[in-house]
Amino acid sequence: MEREIDRLLDIPFVASLAFVSVAVMALILFLYIFELVTRYNCWEEIKRGNLAVAMATGGKIFGICNIFRFAVEANESIYKSMGWAGFGYGILLAAYFLFEFLTPVFRIDEEIERDNRAVGLIAMLISVSLSYVIGATII
Repeated sequence: MEREIDRLLDIPFVASLAFVSVAVMALILFLYIFELVTRYNCWEEIKRGNLAVAMATGGKIFGICNIFRFAVEANESIYKSMGWAGFGYGILLAAYFLFEFLTPVFRIDEEIERDNRAVGLIAMLISVSLSYVIGATII
């Protein structure tokens, strides 16, 4: 079965569709995990017009997709790409907890939930910036 899949993935259009499909499914899963660890409901807050949540969530989406980009570019196999992307996501998630922990002056999640746009912007930029650093380490 694996050989049949590999033969199909030798076709550029099929490979592109496979990589994008797997990345979208993983993005949904990874965003769900982020949803579980934040103290607010991302999509409800965005629906209410909370720009800080939208920026922080957008940064997470960009960060996750950027890590996938590096993983796909660095690996010929969809299996290795997804493994590296999952590893990179784990680092990004750990960085989220570290960011929350290392800012003892205020609670990041609470400020974002209150629509503190400055905190939302910093959260977005941290996700985006770290995704480039994480991506550069993917081999």
